Amino acid sequence: MTPSPIIAPSILAADFARLADEVRAIEGAADWVHVDVMDNHFVPNLTIGLPVVQSLRKATEIPFDVHLMITDPERWAPGYAEAGAYNVTFHAEACEDPVHLAKTLRAAGAKAGLAIDRDTPVEPYLELLPYVDTVLIMTIKAGFGGQKFMPEMLDKVRDVRRRISAKDLDVRLEVDGGIAAGTIEQAAEAGADAFVAGTAVYGAADPAEAIRKLRALAEGVS
Repeated sequence: MTPSPIIAPSILAADFARLADEVRAIEGAADWVHVDVMDNHFVPNLTIGLPVVQSLRKATEIPFDVHLMITDPERWAPGYAEAGAYNVTFHAEACEDPVHLAKTLRAAGAKAGLAIDRDTPVEPYLELLPYVDTVLIMTIKAGFGGQKFMPEMLDKVRDVRRRISAKDLDVRLEVDGGIAAGTIEQAAEAGADAFVAGTAVYGAADPAEAIRKLRALAEGVS
């Protein structure tokens, strides 16, 4: 049985000049705040880092879902756990020993997530599922907000869901990229139970209402 859906608005689509207010605008509606950390190296974009996460953590009680699109996550990821992140996700493509890093993150007080980018096959990583708490399947190419959802990525979601179900694992299956009212049901039907939505939330006149609509759509998939 798929767990109740998690809606995780991405502050990549928020107004960076008003981040605390933008996060408070989704309190009571969002399950997680998705924080995209990009280093202009692993991906060709530069966003926010640890000091911003530390400051923003004081502004809200919503759990932080930190997505590290960075090289050398072994060096940097534990700091986000220590800063109070609920879940810290690193990319399979950037990490030499995902199991060791997952154990390090858990020891630092966070849940550990493994992200799989658009062009990376998921099969080599299915054996790692028992060692992580979240698997994040990119439904776009990592590194930029506002991209169009790629339904062909849902085959990866189905593969991961089958393995989670077969092994009865307690693992969240998250999707990130182009998730909106017109795509969230497809992702849920494929087996996703956590949904990152940027523009669909922060591009709406009422972000909290947008979250409620997304949740209703995801919950409507049996």
